[in-house]
Amino acid sequence: MKTIKLGIIGGGLMGREVASALGRWFALDEYPVQVELVAVCDLKEELLDWFRKVPTVRQRTRDHTELLANAEVDVVYVAVPHDLHERIYLDVLRAGKDLLAEKPFGIDLRAAEAIRDEAARLGRFVRCSSEFPFLPGPQRVVEAVRSGKLGDLLGIRAGFLHSSDIDPRKPINWKRQVKSCGETGVMADLGIHVTHVPFRLGWKPESVFAQLVNIVRERPDGNGGVAACDTWDNAILHTAVRPGDQPVPMTLETKRIAPGETNTWYIEVAGMEGAVRYSTKEPKTLWTFRRDGEQWWQKTDLGFQTPFRTISGGIFEPGFPDAIMQMLAAFVAEREGFLGGRFGCVTPDEAVASQALFAAALESHRTGGVVTLAGR
Repeated sequence: MKTIKLGIIGGGLMGREVASALGRWFALDEYPVQVELVAVCDLKEELLDWFRKVPTVRQRTRDHTELLANAEVDVVYVAVPHDLHERIYLDVLRAGKDLLAEKPFGIDLRAAEAIRDEAARLGRFVRCSSEFPFLPGPQRVVEAVRSGKLGDLLGIRAGFLHSSDIDPRKPINWKRQVKSCGETGVMADLGIHVTHVPFRLGWKPESVFAQLVNIVRERPDGNGGVAACDTWDNAILHTAVRPGDQPVPMTLETKRIAPGETNTWYIEVAGMEGAVRYSTKEPKTLWTFRRDGEQWWQKTDLGFQTPFRTISGGIFEPGFPDAIMQMLAAFVAEREGFLGGRFGCVTPDEAVASQALFAAALESHRTGGVVTLAGR
């Protein structure tokens, strides 16, 4: 069995989630490639110490260039603040490594284009992280749309909602400042999760009208003072897509201040002949709509029906750690050429398209009007 050696740059929340998923890689059933975490880089010693419990990790360093000089490392997963994306992603590519990048793939559109273009020039395999579509519910939504059974589309809604910033006394961090998160704010932080499925289904916005809100304008700085909180907290993008001859409205929603929502990802697609919707708020439930004289919303309980089969029984329910492992399995499968017809990770072109949409949303907010994306 082939073994791919992985390095992680950024050992925080997501870096540890990836390490955890790799720790139970054997749960994938008849998967032909092994992945082994061998190196980790982080600036904080306490995070590096956490990885001592991972027996395969043989290198722990505070200097990412040392990790990239490690000939043992084949692929690097990078989870760092957005302002560091371009420099570190380019360093990974120029070191001859393939890359699984965290969103938003650069702090802005220019940075995303630079990363994509360098990856293409060097011939490196690069994808961007977005795990929620690998749950069974979103997979069933994709299947329903591709079947054509929904008929002519009437509307699309997708979003990712947090209440993580609902307390104005919460101390500020890098995601709440333009200098490190980027001017697009919550769109940069959550947006690729929302655009992943629509873009993969071919729904690229032709135009956008944006409603952007910065609700909490300052937060405690952690040192007894306050600091400016200058990123967008909530964003609603009213877009138009063209799946057929006529434009169809598609609403994309990203919010850090959404009362009652801890970590809710959702999508709903409505057509003349049927509709389908899924939300992680009801993680094992798929809703489908049909009409046959009367109108029916039908509830289906979902089990462990993941894209890549595991040892888990079909009666069980998958969760976020399973979605992470399925995303990693999709990344490796596509890199190794056996993804087949299964859903894949965000491509560099899709990441750039999302940044183009977010840049147009900023322009829409500034002008108060609709912005056309044709040719962007």
